[in-house]
Amino acid sequence: MAEQKEMETMEQPEAGQAEETQEAPPCPEGDTGEGNQAQPEGAEESPETEEAGEVPEEGGEEPAGEGQGEQKKSFFKKKDKKNKQEEKIAELTDRVQRQMAEFDNFRKRTEKEKAQMFEVGAKSVLEKILPVVDNFERGLSAVPEEAKEDPFVQGMDKIYKQLMTELESLEVKPIEAVGAEFNPDFHNAVMQVESEEYESGFVAQELLKGYTYRESVVRHSMVAVVQ
Repeated sequence: MAEQKEMETMEQPEAGQAEETQEAPPCPEGDTGEGNQAQPEGAEESPETEEAGEVPEEGGEEPAGEGQGEQKKSFFKKKDKKNKQEEKIAELTDRVQRQMAEFDNFRKRTEKEKAQMFEVGAKSVLEKILPVVDNFERGLSAVPEEAKEDPFVQGMDKIYKQLMTELESLEVKPIEAVGAEFNPDFHNAVMQVESEEYESGFVAQELLKGYTYRESVVRHSMVAVVQ
């Protein structure tokens, strides 16, 4: 009996050894068991896991789309500012050009007015001097031939010639009358006469000499016209 018990004891495997030798139960179809395997240390997580699990921290880098939008806004702001500056420059340039044109017109108008005022003043002075010239001419024409060599007469004649030279330098010229065709712009007809020397409508006699100043009439010639 003792020998039989020893044999049974030797034939029974140890409890731990039996558990180890038991085969793993078969996996259900379609399940290869890969999903149940533990992931080795240091292995990288899949992109899907990173995208699903990671949340950007506050204050991190902005996405590329928002950065491009800010750049576009900044570009359009700069462009709009540049356009406004160009419009302002064009407006100021136009204003300056207008003011320069107005100033140039004012200068020309002022110079013309000054010239007209000078002519008016000169004419008023000449109108007062011409009677003096007339008296010189009347006095010298009344001197008899024998007295023309008198020093006093010669002195008066020289003064008269000097006066006429100064008037001529001021562009004061006598109007041509005797022998010229009557022109109402220069002549003032006070009488009609008969003449064998001149044709009808021509000036036969000058009663008062007329003068022009810079092509404008200071005093018309008083003439007698052939009828």
